Amino acid sequence: MRSLVFWSVSALIFALGLVATKLLANEFFFFAGYAILQATIMAVAWNILGGFTGYVNFGSAGFFAVGVYTSVALNKAFDPPLIVMLLAAALIGGLIGLATGYLTLRLRGVYFAIATLAMAIVLETVANNWAYVGGATGAYILTPKTVLFFDDYIEFLFALMLLLSLGAVAIARQLQLSRIGQGLSAIRDDEIAAECMGVPTLRLKLVSTTIMGALMALAGVPYPFFVTYVDPLSAFDLTIAVNAIAMPMIGGTALWFGPVVGALLLGSVQQIVTVTVSSAVNVLIVGVLLVIFIVVAPQGIVGLIRDQWRKRRAHG
Repeated sequence: MRSLVFWSVSALIFALGLVATKLLANEFFFFAGYAILQATIMAVAWNILGGFTGYVNFGSAGFFAVGVYTSVALNKAFDPPLIVMLLAAALIGGLIGLATGYLTLRLRGVYFAIATLAMAIVLETVANNWAYVGGATGAYILTPKTVLFFDDYIEFLFALMLLLSLGAVAIARQLQLSRIGQGLSAIRDDEIAAECMGVPTLRLKLVSTTIMGALMALAGVPYPFFVTYVDPLSAFDLTIAVNAIAMPMIGGTALWFGPVVGALLLGSVQQIVTVTVSSAVNVLIVGVLLVIFIVVAPQGIVGLIRDQWRKRRAHG
């Protein structure tokens, strides 16, 4: 029954998104919506490893850039359909996630976090010296002037990102409700005890890193068509990595919909501030909100609401 409700709501949200492309004339809503949905995918993907398993990943921007440069390279090579770029980026991102996990998941705590950050730095060095995709000077991407059903290409990208974000949320939900999710929760609570109980910890962590890498790479594929110019500085932007960590922590890491709540809240605030004040204030906002939620609600918005609900039920 819950699955039916979830898929019905997801279909309704996507349908409303398509309707919005026909009713809203101001393109700002689609630009802002795209940015928020991109952040949602990154937050959901980060939470699959950082929230479900308890392994903090500082290399989110690296996986995102894998999708960006896969898109740039394929577009320059033979300009395939976007679906081909998405599949290729998911495959490459998943393989890099698998390889990264295999090499680093024997580390724990801060050592694992530093290892993932080093991976992102290595990938950025490769991008800076890869002349085929523009190297340090960057590359321009030409977007189609027309696209079927949509009046403008930004509307198409918004609808695509909405579909991808709904898919990412569905994967995270299914993963948490499955036996794999139960195993990941056991690893997060006490990895040594989980191993003693027969949980295949390394195998489950590799599944987590693979899915995380694939989803983050997917989020990066449409980005070159969104900004039309990509260089390593923008593809490996620190803000991407910071948001990917902050949004799940603000929304709540224990449940699959926590990152969605955090992404919608923080992403909306950032877009409003960008228009009314300056985009340079966004990092400050992230820092302030993180401090507030770490002090007031360490388990995020979802965790706070859940605790309050349990207390009310306990008191009759």
